[in-house]
Amino acid sequence: MGCLSNEPALEDMAIPVINLRELDGERRTETMSLLHEACEKWGFFWVENHGINKALMEKVKRLVNSHYEEFLKQSFYESELAKELGPLTKASEVDWQSTYFIRHQPESNDVNDVPGHEIEFWTPSFDYCSKAMEGYIRQLIELAERLAEVMSENLGLEKCYLKKAFSPPFVGAEVAKYPQCPHPELVMGLRARTDAGGISLLLQDDMVPGLEFFKDGKWVPITPAKDNRIFVNLGDQVEVISNGLYKSILHRVVADKDGSRLSIATFYNPGANAIISPAPKLLYPGGYRFKDYLDYYTGAKFSDKGARFQTIKDMFK
Repeated sequence: MGCLSNEPALEDMAIPVINLRELDGERRTETMSLLHEACEKWGFFWVENHGINKALMEKVKRLVNSHYEEFLKQSFYESELAKELGPLTKASEVDWQSTYFIRHQPESNDVNDVPGHEIEFWTPSFDYCSKAMEGYIRQLIELAERLAEVMSENLGLEKCYLKKAFSPPFVGAEVAKYPQCPHPELVMGLRARTDAGGISLLLQDDMVPGLEFFKDGKWVPITPAKDNRIFVNLGDQVEVISNGLYKSILHRVVADKDGSRLSIATFYNPGANAIISPAPKLLYPGGYRFKDYLDYYTGAKFSDKGARFQTIKDMFK
């Protein structure tokens, strides 16, 4: 059967909101602490006062929606997925979405060179839209780099650690519409997954819901934002580099019967040849005899465990 059995979403959970302007003021310590908790316990959060031009954000949303309506909507509803949607739909194998990928960095002259994200069209309106996207993504890169810096600081690493680990970063945007669905109970807009990369920055629909994140055994709905906030979630590589301290969280998109949802997700990821591993400073101590640990532990067992581990690391480098 194609019918989905989804757990109920948790409606009343307050998602962390990071006011980036406060990183430069008297509330910096408090804001850094809030960001650390968001990365550690949530893996996702809103950012406001992020410095992205709001008029440009609105322009990008308007152009993407217009391009979809004019060039993509009809072909989606004429696709086999849409025409054959029914009880026998293999919901575990398909996503109810119309999507394409724009590569920004490293530079490329071929919009179809990202495997699995091919653009099957090119129109003057898309060209106009992509130029607006270029300006928007350039500003997002600055935001991603700033987040990478403060996250590195919160992890006790040098300020540029994540930026260096990703260098040279890959940056691209997945532009998606989740079309209005006549039978949302039969299919997911996007099947549950974590993001493979580093830092994902989402500009989403301000009217139609659907995005959900899994936390504490429940699906948490990310409600549409009408104040031009950017939604941020962490990818698998941040979890690896932080040695599991920061989390990459499962998320999905639920199809909607009443409207079509816009999603523009920009990914600030490690470059293809970047070597990823946990930051050595964050690793547990290793390579010591258990007896040596016990000898130290006897006199320090009531001390802070983190400090105890750090001392062991220093002793057996």
